[in-house]
Amino acid sequence: MSRHTTENVETLIVGAGQTGLATAYHLKRTGHDALVLDANERVGDNWRRQWDSLRLYTPARYDGLPGLPFPGDPWSFPGKDDVADYLEAYAEHHALPVRLGTRVRALDPDGGGGFVATTSDGLIRADQVVVATGTFGRTPYVPAGAAELDDAIVQLHSSRYRRPGQLPDGRILVVGAAHSGTDIAYELAESRPVTLCGRDVGELPVTLGSGRFKAVFPLLLFVFGHVLTRRTPIGRKKLDEVRHHGGPALRVKRADLAARGVVRTEARFAGADDGSPVLDDGTVVDAAAVVWCTGFRQAFDWIHLDVIGDDGWPREYRGVVADVPGLYFCGLSFQFGFASMLLPGASRDAAYVACRIDERVRSRTRRPVAA
Repeated sequence: MSRHTTENVETLIVGAGQTGLATAYHLKRTGHDALVLDANERVGDNWRRQWDSLRLYTPARYDGLPGLPFPGDPWSFPGKDDVADYLEAYAEHHALPVRLGTRVRALDPDGGGGFVATTSDGLIRADQVVVATGTFGRTPYVPAGAAELDDAIVQLHSSRYRRPGQLPDGRILVVGAAHSGTDIAYELAESRPVTLCGRDVGELPVTLGSGRFKAVFPLLLFVFGHVLTRRTPIGRKKLDEVRHHGGPALRVKRADLAARGVVRTEARFAGADDGSPVLDDGTVVDAAAVVWCTGFRQAFDWIHLDVIGDDGWPREYRGVVADVPGLYFCGLSFQFGFASMLLPGASRDAAYVACRIDERVRSRTRRPVAA
């Protein structure tokens, strides 16, 4: 595509992760034109860049996207490279219209009810746009006090953590105790002393992979997808907790951390005392390194439309932006329910968004019948 021409598509999908690909699948099945753009060189690269030991929290039998089962032992928990390779195979299996190595730098209204995306390869005009950047479309958040720590203390955000060998010997302070924080603290504690600080956000009541887990998981998935949703009071309360404090510990339990000697405190990081991390209860941690499992800030400044609320999240419901017809989001945390952060829930979110696009396209192309 020439940088001096404008390409036209019916629906532009930004992001070739699981929700972007699933949305493209549903649109293709209903006969709609779509184009999926991704800045990476390979489908699945965002997963490949996660920490080495990361595994899904859902068994493989529940992790397949529509039209292609996830391979392997149905009750195994796929690793991050397994997921990356599956997504790549999924795009190839369904011949999805993915264009890699193309970054979307800006999204603007076109003045005619559609949108214009400025990309690294030129301009693309679309009637509909799906922002499917999801978890990886966010900017790592680190507290301001991190800048006050001694330069000798190694600092890594969880998005850049890969393995224990990245960190020096000595005590590691892990800040943030949601599922990523507990996973990383547990791994690090096998080889060095660890302090894990932050609010206790709860834990899954069963052990992943156990016989009890296999028996109750279908019920848990039902609760995650149909009870803890934006339609229910308890779900709306959970939405605020998950989006602003992180999800509960899913694989690693409090007892697991204690068994490995992790010092667990609900005190929060408050700043520095003579260069060392200090918690809000006054505890000074003599840390050689800090791993920030403190989440992300939404990074939607490239969207030049009034769709972002005061909390930094899009004003949408189930991915549909009522204020800007034709604009959709997919892959958001708690987009519809707790299950949205799991592959089974993400697939449902994508199907819903694709259905709304189908309805919009049909309504715009429908012609009145003569009397």
